[in-house]
Amino acid sequence: MPDGQKPSAGAARIVDLLDLGAGYLSGAVEMPRREAARLLGEVLGLEEAQVYARSDEDVPEPAEVSYGQLIRRRADRVPMAYLVGRREFYGRSFEVDPRALVPRPETEHLVEATLECVGAGTGTGVRMLDLGTGSGCIAITVALERPDASVVATDLSLGALAVAASNCRRHDVDGRVRLVRADLLSALRLQAFDVVVSNPPYIDIGEWHSLMPEVRDHEPPEALFAGDGLDFYRRLFGAGELFAAGQRLLVEIGKGQLDAVRELAVRGGFEVEAVVLDLAAIARVVRLRRRRRG
Repeated sequence: MPDGQKPSAGAARIVDLLDLGAGYLSGAVEMPRREAARLLGEVLGLEEAQVYARSDEDVPEPAEVSYGQLIRRRADRVPMAYLVGRREFYGRSFEVDPRALVPRPETEHLVEATLECVGAGTGTGVRMLDLGTGSGCIAITVALERPDASVVATDLSLGALAVAASNCRRHDVDGRVRLVRADLLSALRLQAFDVVVSNPPYIDIGEWHSLMPEVRDHEPPEALFAGDGLDFYRRLFGAGELFAAGQRLLVEIGKGQLDAVRELAVRGGFEVEAVVLDLAAIARVVRLRRRRRG
């Protein structure tokens, strides 16, 4: 256990380790006992409810040691998803580690908007480009929801692409999701795609100190920060001439960015078709269409 803490005598029981873990996490996380239970369940191969139900059972010493290590790391604010190696997204489990951003619930709105945009499927197939795929959760989810879809997913980070490749194999879509290392739109023929989607870095670097330690200190900064938060959108919309007339583009945006993103998009030759709010009523997804010339 952390800092040499250990129950007083004999083998440690689940309830003993829960008490010690929750105490150690107190003040560091919002729900210390629940998080302690999840971590203990992780090393024991139990669900959270099973941990509570079997509270009087003894814990093998190797599991106790592993649990103590996880508790210490969580107290250091390592994201839970990195500790357990996975995160749920759109009802499915995705592998994650510090090479890629932890999938966020708000990004599910981007998936839903994309699926609505491409329709239910006619059997003719839809071609999607996912810019900055990270863990691959967007590309893979669309491929699973639309079995007739073919997806190209790009990222500049080789580490992120490795995580995405593992998730493609995990969900058996590696034949339909092609991973490509690329910097934004480089070496891509955009007009080959029906829809382009991106959840880009959009946090202002000036907000670094205000972020939660889980994000600030442990997630890949290149997936989070983009100058003043708009650098990615400037580059993307600045390359508007590469898009075909009528081609759709969907992007996730940060809180308070709608007006600035709209202005950049219009300047780049796009029109705003729809804005999707998240559950907190924050503009989260912008659906755009490349204007026809003339």
